[in-house]
Amino acid sequence: MTAGEDMRWHAVQAKPGQEDKAAFNLRRQGYAVYLPKYARLRRHARRTERVARPLFSGYLFVAVDAGRQGWRAINSTLGVIRLVAAADAPIAVPEAVIDALRAREGEDGCVRLEPQHHLKSGDKVRITEGAFESFLGLYEGLKENERALVLIDFLGRKVRALIDPEALAAA
Repeated sequence: MTAGEDMRWHAVQAKPGQEDKAAFNLRRQGYAVYLPKYARLRRHARRTERVARPLFSGYLFVAVDAGRQGWRAINSTLGVIRLVAAADAPIAVPEAVIDALRAREGEDGCVRLEPQHHLKSGDKVRITEGAFESFLGLYEGLKENERALVLIDFLGRKVRALIDPEALAAA
């Protein structure tokens, strides 16, 4: 749903971890809400699963006609801290921003992100988290399971390791 002619998108700051709760309660009040999410791989107990996380942690968007709708009620909605405003007036987010985010959504409703690193095979990388944190290695590429293949020096030997691409930084 896009905002109508008099409707403008505004950013809403949600309480930590309560973006979905805020979106639910704003929809119950009749507001058009957009909570963009991205898919992230979560590993737990030897299992890997895709989970949808808010793209902008702590924020979502709501379409409001500030001249006709009581926008101040948003500030007292469960899960909401405040509607982002300046000088006691809500700040509009350009509709083009919302349209651009929606244009990047996949079939699963998640926004497709560009890879954080534009790494090429042979680039030097530093591992930033996990069992090999602070190790240096050579990036070899992405595998089908969305894991990065990195050649690291481990106990005097060159070893290939599959690493979460988000745990890599250019060295």
